[in-house]
Amino acid sequence: MPLTLEKAARGRQYLIKEIQGGGPVLRVLDLGLVPGTAIEFIRCAPFGDPGQYKVRGFYLSLRKEEARHILVEAAGP
Repeated sequence: MPLTLEKAARGRQYLIKEIQGGGPVLRVLDLGLVPGTAIEFIRCAPFGDPGQYKVRGFYLSLRKEEARHILVEAAGP
């Protein structure tokens, strides 16, 4: 069952299923976050925003507003 990246658990691998919305949210496509890409939630900033994610071997910070438009599904068991 897909959930938003904003709700992802730390240390788990996910697969991006869909990017919802438009406008500024589409910048995530330019960053390589396309459906089928593996992503892992690493940690949050001290006040909870932004979050740090590992994608294709690099680290990326996304605000909760951006993460809530990315649908993911757990990868593996």
